[in-house]
Amino acid sequence: MSNQPERIELAPGLEVSRVITGLWQVADMERGGTLLDRTQAAKMLVDYAAEGFDTFDMADHYGSAELISGAARRMLLEQSEQSPARFFTKWCPEPHQSSPEAVRQGIAERCERLGVETIDLLQLHWWSFEHPGYLDVMDELMRLKQDGVIAHIGVTNFDADHLHVLVQQGYEIATNQVSCSLLDRRALGDLSHVCLERGVKLLAYGTLAGGFFSEKWLGAAEPTDIPDWSKMKYKRFIDVVGGWSVFQNLLACLDRIARRHGVAIANVASRWVLDQPAVGAVIIGARLTENQHRASNSNLFGFVLDENDQTEIAKALDGAAMVPGDCGQEYRRPPYLTASGDLSHHLSAPPPFFSAVEKHGRMLTLSGSVWEEIAGHCRAMRIGNRILVSGTTATHGTDTVVCRGDVRGQTVYALDKILAAIASLGGAPEDVVRTRIYMRDADEWEPASRVHGRYFGDIRPANTLIEISRFVGDYEIEIEAEAVVPEAGDTAA
Repeated sequence: MSNQPERIELAPGLEVSRVITGLWQVADMERGGTLLDRTQAAKMLVDYAAEGFDTFDMADHYGSAELISGAARRMLLEQSEQSPARFFTKWCPEPHQSSPEAVRQGIAERCERLGVETIDLLQLHWWSFEHPGYLDVMDELMRLKQDGVIAHIGVTNFDADHLHVLVQQGYEIATNQVSCSLLDRRALGDLSHVCLERGVKLLAYGTLAGGFFSEKWLGAAEPTDIPDWSKMKYKRFIDVVGGWSVFQNLLACLDRIARRHGVAIANVASRWVLDQPAVGAVIIGARLTENQHRASNSNLFGFVLDENDQTEIAKALDGAAMVPGDCGQEYRRPPYLTASGDLSHHLSAPPPFFSAVEKHGRMLTLSGSVWEEIAGHCRAMRIGNRILVSGTTATHGTDTVVCRGDVRGQTVYALDKILAAIASLGGAPEDVVRTRIYMRDADEWEPASRVHGRYFGDIRPANTLIEISRFVGDYEIEIEAEAVVPEAGDTAA
């Protein structure tokens, strides 16, 4: 069997190595303020490309990674004008940066730093779905795709429900980059189903758990001081799935399998992820100018995990808990499984999407709809510690109906809007005590109920589902809610 890197077409015209070289560690290496030697780092990327690892992933906040990649691209073009190398980057705006001008400015900066006229794959990360500006950003990214500024659009850390909203809206999404590993198997459930149904490929990061999946940690004592950002993050994942003993049991299993095949633990961990049906490629990080793992990565393609291997791995995983929630939630709600355990090294807390005003001694949230003035209603109201949210539909902006004809997508969008309204009045999801769901077609109760369960499964508000024979407009569902914000010092009975 050849050890040449496997290749895959993620989207028409976008053929890449199935091991993508990740450059997130550039930011970690430059934390002290000293930038990497750009020429030396770029030469290392050229060396990776020469051995078939010619696909590179970075982001706007990965230090000088885009500048290094731009230098590497120029070196590769000097060698051959037909270089197959591909450079993926991400734009991670704060929620207020959703205007067409902000999007174009953000993407223009990516082009300038990479030294390209067309970005191979531009991936969007969105911090809070309670702010619906991601749809406005996607509108502009689609226009930039039509203009030739972006060749393909991807997203990062989108859960199954919000990826469903995007593809149902007709956005052309090639990839979704998410955490996926033997520690974190969230992506292998509903998200994989959406991807397989809609032709979206998963790009898996965290496959090696920041380097914890290696012989170095087999039988080692649990670390207490971790200066590396990546390891700080994935130690939190280890803790969540059961702790160090559970991880050591899994590591010992991988070691036995690796020895049988004459490869490394890291190879077995990565091969397992690559074998998952929705996964297009794994992203393995490189500490540029310090060390190279191309020879080890090549071993990924020289063996196959057989049925016995898969059975052993499945048995080892029986003792490991699942990471809670869906992909990307570690960036959007506690517990934050990030390097610092919060988002302080990424951004300040995003402001509520809606703003509240005081009228007649009550706090009101207004969405800006002209009908609030004409018909005399508000999006939500707070009286004392009670928050009442009006019937909410999947209306984006003033008149765009999101996910026409699709109950799942409309339920997702409406619940996001409800939570945004509650947040603007000082409440939180766990304060919701009652919801009512009104549906055009009662036969479609299941997708709405499943979405409701993903939002409120641990909160369990009282709920009523009602069939309405006719809605005004192209809506399949309308939802209202009530929340009670605990008074200071309140405790559960």
